[in-house]
Amino acid sequence: MSALPQAERLVLFAHGRESGPWGSKITRLAEVARTQGFEVASPDYSAWKDPEPRVEHLLELQPKAQTLILVGSSLGAWVSLKASASLKPQGLFLLAPAVQLGVFSEDAPAPQADRTEVIHGWDDDVVPASNALRFCEEHRLPLHLLPSGHRLTDQLETLAYLFAQFLQGFPASAAADPRSAWELEQEANFQRKTFENEKPRIPR
Repeated sequence: MSALPQAERLVLFAHGRESGPWGSKITRLAEVARTQGFEVASPDYSAWKDPEPRVEHLLELQPKAQTLILVGSSLGAWVSLKASASLKPQGLFLLAPAVQLGVFSEDAPAPQADRTEVIHGWDDDVVPASNALRFCEEHRLPLHLLPSGHRLTDQLETLAYLFAQFLQGFPASAAADPRSAWELEQEANFQRKTFENEKPRIPR
């Protein structure tokens, strides 16, 4: 990927070690991001199996946006965490983050973002749920534990719902949107009602 889109609001995805830039999770979450006015980009990291070269590649792309959201899955979540120290994104949305494994240069880079949320599967046999619990406890992060495994692909609509709620915490500035305040309010109300009607039942 030679260049990133110029955008005021950008969601930047980082895929896992064995997946690709437009797998089912990224494709679904990209749809959610676009409906909320974000540009999306998903670099291809498949040339590198280790996380450090992926971080270097991400930083070389020099993503810039007034609102930058990094979304990472598995190894991509580690990459997003590590890159957050340099990029200082407004948001980090981490799926089954590969933390506390003792195989990378850092067990778990500290999140450097205004808001961070973590989604993990109870039955993850690659990164145990206890790893995510320790990581979130250390950094006091919101954690959503779902009845799923490492890939989380059987929870796409739940992921989409959680991501939509996360992105609503980063509203577009009035100056960046030509619509009136009344129109923006009506759109926000419509989206809230839509998401509430489509809200999946999340087991507790």
